[in-house]
Amino acid sequence: MTSPSNPALRWRLVLNGKAAGEPRLREAVESLRGRGFEVGVRVTWEDGDADRIVAEAVRDAVAVVIAAGGDGTLSAVAAALARQPDGPLPSLGLLPMGTANDFATAAGIPDDPLAALALVADIDPRPVDLLRIESDDGTHWCANLASGGFGTQVTVDTDEGLKKMLGGLAYLVTGIARLGRIDPIPARISGPAAKGLPALEWHGGFIALGIGNGRQAGGGRVLCPDAMIDDGLLELTIIPDLSDAVGDTLSTLLAEGRESALEAVAVRARLPSVELESGEPFVLNLDGEPVESRRFRISCEAARLRMHLPPDCPLLSATGPTRTGAESVQ
Repeated sequence: MTSPSNPALRWRLVLNGKAAGEPRLREAVESLRGRGFEVGVRVTWEDGDADRIVAEAVRDAVAVVIAAGGDGTLSAVAAALARQPDGPLPSLGLLPMGTANDFATAAGIPDDPLAALALVADIDPRPVDLLRIESDDGTHWCANLASGGFGTQVTVDTDEGLKKMLGGLAYLVTGIARLGRIDPIPARISGPAAKGLPALEWHGGFIALGIGNGRQAGGGRVLCPDAMIDDGLLELTIIPDLSDAVGDTLSTLLAEGRESALEAVAVRARLPSVELESGEPFVLNLDGEPVESRRFRISCEAARLRMHLPPDCPLLSATGPTRTGAESVQ
């Protein structure tokens, strides 16, 4: 067995404090330690903890940093890594222990702690993209999906059974039923052409949008069904004002299913970056972190980190960047 002093076996597990009492996690950590891995556990309690823990891990030349929690924990750890100075960084692992686990679900990461840690131990990391968000108050990072509009306000009120039945449109139906009407957010949304894909220029009122590195948010809302995390592009989905089309949309939903209804109203694009501007402040939800601004510029930072993912992960493209780990963080 290799000595734990081997830097390749030195791990740091960043654990959301809400999951600190999980016995299966303790057993999984002990199992990996039995294989020779030096797994140091750090618990987050408040804002800023992830940055502090990741900075410590980089100073300690840790090989792997593992986010143990939900999408918010993953995003906080990924953002903390992205904020480190350029140079070789630890690879990123994920142990899904949150209430939603949208990224893990879409990526096919097992929810059993031992299986998730074994994946990190046995599978080499792959370069993955991150979303970089510039707003009026500074720079933010997002690992999974940025969402905005009406859906961010009603997700918590949407019945779980309705979510299972209607998927990505459940929040729309909930809002229509409870509010009677939806006030769209007026905005101008644009993005440049890239990789043979057209540019986008769109203006109007939207009631929901998703900007995806991953595919789903809010406990199963699939907003960006074709997003990939290693193609250097983000997927944009705009749900425009439905005030003149609600009846038709719901009829399609009932007759043909949720995917047909979503396609009937959605505006879709794949872009390297997107700019959003409105005359009034609006909120984007960045993996659980609400950010309010009149203007957002969101760019796909290609191969910004390296992450341990299943070989058959649905979020990996066949044409993603092939840079090495050291190059991916330059």
